[in-house]
Amino acid sequence: MFPLEAALAALSETLAARTLEYELVAVGGSGLLLLGFISRPTRDLDIIAVVEDGAYVSAAVLPVPLVDAVRDIGEVLGIGPDWLNPGPAALLDFGLPEGFAERAEVRSFGALTLHLASRLDQIYLKLYAVVDQGPRSKHVDDLQALQPSPEELRGAATWARTHDPSPTFREELAAALRLFGVDDADL
Repeated sequence: MFPLEAALAALSETLAARTLEYELVAVGGSGLLLLGFISRPTRDLDIIAVVEDGAYVSAAVLPVPLVDAVRDIGEVLGIGPDWLNPGPAALLDFGLPEGFAERAEVRSFGALTLHLASRLDQIYLKLYAVVDQGPRSKHVDDLQALQPSPEELRGAATWARTHDPSPTFREELAAALRLFGVDDADL
């Protein structure tokens, strides 16, 4: 299992030793793990933004000193250089759910601070991921673990449609909602 807590503690110590501090916005399975919603192993920590002066800035290209520290910790812990990565950073470009920043749960690890997507925002992001990666993906289990209400899923579906208004996406979104027993008539 990916030693998330150990990796974050080691990264914080490394950043502090290098007189660096970073605030990052995290989503995905590791965020769910840190918030206690899931217990499944995760492979990495998905970062969508760097917080600069209170604003979210795309993490598509992480700061080089941070990348160097992440690589060094990955080497020491044997978890690879990309255990913290900006894989889903494009989500920021398309727009996060309204109120995301206000709902984020902030966790400090010393020189590293994480803004973790809230339960509601994870529902939105996980529904989108279910549509994107299919009904057999890990995202279905993650979404089930969040125990979303039909209203939360409909809100997530409305937001997801802002990212892809195509008829094909709508059909796949309706199928994903049916997995959770939700009628898609409101779409």
